[in-house]
Amino acid sequence: MEATALSRIGLAGLAVMGQNLALNIADKGFPISVYNRTASKVDETVARAAAEGNLPLSGHYNPRDFVLSIARPRSVVILVKAGVAVDHTIAALCEHLQPGDAIIDGGNEWYQNTERRQREAEAKGLLYLGMGVSGGEEGARRGPSLMPGGSRQAYLNVEDLLSKVAAQVDDGPCVTFVGPGGAGNFVKMVHNGIEYGDMQLISEAYDVLKTVGGLSNSELAATFADWNRGELESFLVEITADIFRVRDEGGEGELVDRILDKTGMKGTGKWTVQQAAELSVAAPTIAASLDARYLSGLKHEREEAARILAQASVSGEGPPPAAGRIDKRRLVDDVRQALYASKICSYAQGMNLLRAKSEEKAWGLELGELSRIWKGGCIIRARFLDRIKAAYNRNRGLANLVVDPEFAREMVHRQAAWRRVMGLAIAAGVSTPGMCASLAYFDTYRRARLPANLVQAQRDLFGAHTYERIDRPGDFHTEWTKLARAGAGEEAAAALI
Repeated sequence: MEATALSRIGLAGLAVMGQNLALNIADKGFPISVYNRTASKVDETVARAAAEGNLPLSGHYNPRDFVLSIARPRSVVILVKAGVAVDHTIAALCEHLQPGDAIIDGGNEWYQNTERRQREAEAKGLLYLGMGVSGGEEGARRGPSLMPGGSRQAYLNVEDLLSKVAAQVDDGPCVTFVGPGGAGNFVKMVHNGIEYGDMQLISEAYDVLKTVGGLSNSELAATFADWNRGELESFLVEITADIFRVRDEGGEGELVDRILDKTGMKGTGKWTVQQAAELSVAAPTIAASLDARYLSGLKHEREEAARILAQASVSGEGPPPAAGRIDKRRLVDDVRQALYASKICSYAQGMNLLRAKSEEKAWGLELGELSRIWKGGCIIRARFLDRIKAAYNRNRGLANLVVDPEFAREMVHRQAAWRRVMGLAIAAGVSTPGMCASLAYFDTYRRARLPANLVQAQRDLFGAHTYERIDRPGDFHTEWTKLARAGAGEEAAAALI
C-alpha cells in the first residue's frame, strides 16, 4: 500500500465503546483502520462511518491486513474485555507489529497487568500505553476524558490525535500524560471508585427526599435540575433529574420505580477499596458505596428480613414515619448541603489514594492536572473540579481537600445541615451509609485527639505491641492486668479499714 493510503491509527475491538471511539477519531479527520474478530462488527462500524458523514474509516477482517494498513510508527488501540482477551489480542497483533510500534489498551485493566504487558512489549521493541477512557458511549463518540500512562513516546506519537478526540474544556483538552507504568489505569480505577461514591451519595439524597420528605418523582426531577444549576452541577446530577422524568411505557407512573433495586458492578470499585487498604488510606465513603452494592444484591434476604423484623416489632418500636411532619423546602436545602459536603469527602479520599500510590511508585501524579482532565467527558465531571484543581495548584502538598482554606470554610458552613439530615435519616430508619461515612470521616479528621489511645492500650495489654506517650519520646510497655489487679486489691483493702 502507498504511504498516503495508510491509516493514521488502528483500533481493535468494536463493541459499543470501541465503535464510538473509532468514529470519534475518524470524525476529527484522522484516517483509522478497525478490526474485530467478529466480521459483522466490522461491517456495522464501516456502515456507521458511511452513514455519519463518509468518515475516513476502513474495516479489516484479519490481524495482518489490519496492522499493515496503519502508517508507521503504528499506534493500535485495543478496546476488548480486560484480562485474558487483552493478552490474546496483543499476541495476534504482535505477529505483525514491528519495533517502534505502539499498543494502547483503552480498557478498565488492573494496573499491574499493564505493567507486565509493558515489560513484555519492551522486550519485543514495542511501546505500550494503558489508557483509561471515561465517558460511556456518548463520551467515547463526542469526547471522553483520557488518562494514558506508560511509554511517554507512545503518548507523544498520538498526542495531537488524542488532544482532538478528548473532551474540550475552557483550559484545554481532557487528556494528559498521567505517568509511567500502570499510572493511567490506576488513575482510571480511582476515578471509578469516586464514581461509585458519587452515585451512592446521590441515591441516598434521593432516598431521604422521597422517604423522609415525601417528594414525588416530578418534585425530585425539579429538585435535581435546580441543584444542577448551582454548586452541585455535574453529569450525574444532570442525568438523575432526567431519570425522574421518564414515564414507564409499559404501565403507569415513572420508569425508575419499576427498576429492580439490585446494583451491578465490574470490579474497579472493589480494586479501589483493596488498594486503599493496602496503602493504609482511609476511603470510607467509597467502601460504603461498595458495601451498599453488595447488600443490594441480597434482594431475597432483604425482603425476608423486612417481613421478619416487621412481625417482630410492636407498636412504637420501629422508626416513625416522617413524611408529613417535614418542612420540604428546608429538607431539600439541607440535603443539598449534605450531598455537597459528602461528595467533597469522597473526592478527598480518592485524591489521597492517588497521592499515596504516586509516592509508592514514584509516578509523579499531578492531582491538579487530573482534576482538570476530569472536568469534561467523564462520568464524574462536575463544576467543583475547577475548585479542586485550584486547591492543588495553590498547594501541591495539600494533605486533604477538607483543609484547603476555601473547602474548609464550606465544610464547616454545611455541617449543621449535614447533621440534621443524618439525624432525620437515622430516626426514620433510612440507611445513608455513604453520607454517614463521609460525616464520620470529616469528624474523625477534624479532631486533634481521638480515642485511639484506648485502642493502643488494649493492643499493648493483650499483645505487648507497645505504645507512645504524649509527654516523652520512646516506646513503652505496661503490665496492665498485673497493675490493675494490684490496684484493685489495694482499693479493696483500703475499703475494709
